[in-house]
Amino acid sequence: MATVADQFIEVLRQAGVRRIYGVVGDSLNPVVDAVRRTGGIDWVHVRNEEAGAFAAAAEAQTTGRLAVCAGSCGPGNTHLIQGLYDAHRSGAPVLALASQIPSVQVGSGYFQETHPERVFVDCSHYCEAITTPAQMPRILRTAIQHAVGLGGVAVLTLPGDIASKDTANPTGEHDFLVRKGIVLPPPDQVEQLAGALNRARKVMLFCGHGVRDAHSEVMQLAHKLLSPIGHALRGKEWIQFDNPFDVGMSGLLGYGACYESMQEADLVLLLGTDFPYDPFLPGKNTIQIDDDPSKLGRRTPLDLAVHGDIGETLRLVLDKVQQKRDQSYLDEMLHRHARALENVVSAYTRDIEKHVPIHPEYVASVLDDVAADDAIFTVDTGMGNVWVARYITPNGRRRVMGSFVHGSMANALPHAIGAQYGAPGRQVISVSGDGGLGMLLGELLTVKLHRVPVKIIVFNNASLGMVKLEMMVDGLPSYETDHEPVDYAAVAEAIGIESARVERPTDVRTVMERALAAPGPYLLDVVTDPNALSIPPHITPQQVKGFALAAGKTVLTGGVGKMLDLARSNLRNLPRP
Repeated sequence: MATVADQFIEVLRQAGVRRIYGVVGDSLNPVVDAVRRTGGIDWVHVRNEEAGAFAAAAEAQTTGRLAVCAGSCGPGNTHLIQGLYDAHRSGAPVLALASQIPSVQVGSGYFQETHPERVFVDCSHYCEAITTPAQMPRILRTAIQHAVGLGGVAVLTLPGDIASKDTANPTGEHDFLVRKGIVLPPPDQVEQLAGALNRARKVMLFCGHGVRDAHSEVMQLAHKLLSPIGHALRGKEWIQFDNPFDVGMSGLLGYGACYESMQEADLVLLLGTDFPYDPFLPGKNTIQIDDDPSKLGRRTPLDLAVHGDIGETLRLVLDKVQQKRDQSYLDEMLHRHARALENVVSAYTRDIEKHVPIHPEYVASVLDDVAADDAIFTVDTGMGNVWVARYITPNGRRRVMGSFVHGSMANALPHAIGAQYGAPGRQVISVSGDGGLGMLLGELLTVKLHRVPVKIIVFNNASLGMVKLEMMVDGLPSYETDHEPVDYAAVAEAIGIESARVERPTDVRTVMERALAAPGPYLLDVVTDPNALSIPPHITPQQVKGFALAAGKTVLTGGVGKMLDLARSNLRNLPRP
């Protein structure tokens, strides 16, 4: 006779789950033992359950399949919450098992008692407790369908004593939802969309993560409308490659002419984006297309809301859109984009070989050169986001993952662990800041324990660079943002991970090539300039005043890497109707 824990693991196996990330012990022991006795599914021991949730989120985003993490009762499962918020807000299908104290003790103020079914409601689509063996496996399958079908987190609470109970309830077979259907827009919305696009003289396209499978359709529409194309950070990897209409990125990490293009357009078409920074949006003359109706119009007023898959919607409207002839708007925006990049690119090209500490922009540009064409980059929240956004060149095969919606620190290394498990044959690179790496430093032990071959590039400026920038925007002197330097290469070496520390720019390329070629894990600690910061493409007069009060000799412009070369190429090859 099987136990409830046995059934739990069998249902996960049926759903295609190959591993569970977590920390063993206590109320989780029956489930862990069921993993031990079941073929085809493993336990990945992490040092903090938060990292397990981050890892599950990255695996799910890498594979498109359900990933699982777990935490024991009390603090074991409450540690999960940071990573689960990240997974849920990123739309990653993740199931979290929040183990619970003995069921007869719930409500008595027992040791380590919490109420996971209350705690995790805000970061999940489904959060329920299994209180009797008879509820298995139906409730688990319901949770899985919520995570996969809605895209996000499902949480199940399971007391350890219930998990240990024998059950005669058969597990049975079950066909899980593994691929969601495609939303077709209502025909009248397609007609209205076509009419609006035909009437507008200057149309700008702004793309997010939702254009993932619609690159060709977006390019066709831009060619017909002679539209500049900008993108949000999550849209970069899906739309910027092979794109002669590119005018850069908007938002706090943005660059180029994206903001200007949007402000000067007669009509802005938002494609698959839930871009949260409404001050960067025009606030008028806007149409939005999204397959999630809850996102339509929640950032800016709309002239038209179209509910549909981006690719399908554009295919339906393309034949109805008239070819525009006047490309003066597109020409002007492409020229402005190139000029904007030319004005700042010197920040990482000037005196590179002499500048110590090393320009972080230079490190990122070298990484872009030597990384594999299908590399997966995981990036810490903070200045690492800036350097990856501006220097890592997308090509349709590379992936970039980060806590782009939740904005949590310390995500890069655990994300890299999960991404490497999800794509064992690919190069996975953690772009870690010293602040983020230090926060979950124990996960270096996870990397060593499981011999996960991730490459960890540490931008080590002994500073919380993004926080320093935020203070400067407000006209405040930086305070408690700088700390004592740490030799992370020495830390990695002590753990048993191959490592190197680079302090001279002339050594960056050679050592980075060696790091990326290493067969196992490798940590490259690069000492970078703490004064290398970056400003967004549009700042208010008050923010300018803040910079003037606080900046001093700080480098504010930052670089944009190969984006300048791309912009110049687009100018030489202007799309013609």
